[in-house]
Amino acid sequence: MPSSPTFRDFASQIFAGDLAAASSTLEVLLALPPERARAAADVFREKASDPAFLPRAMSLRTAVEGADDSAVAALLGDCFGLDDDAAAAATRALRARYA
Repeated sequence: MPSSPTFRDFASQIFAGDLAAASSTLEVLLALPPERARAAADVFREKASDPAFLPRAMSLRTAVEGADDSAVAALLGDCFGLDDDAAAAATRALRARYA
């Protein structure tokens, strides 16, 4: 994994079945503790089997590029199963990372 992981890395890890690496990537990207990152990776993996889910997950990039934190947090909740507090903290981490 590169020194600065990306969501592309995360998706590759998920589709390769490497949940340990995917979890580690989420720890960095979303500033999640290890156990929460693993749960989030599991949620994403389960949802990714539905082709209708992938466009929604890919819309996270557009949301992060926009100014609506509530849209980002909603997508994080939907895609990763984060509760409101975790989604808000992850939104702040994404804003800091991609600002």
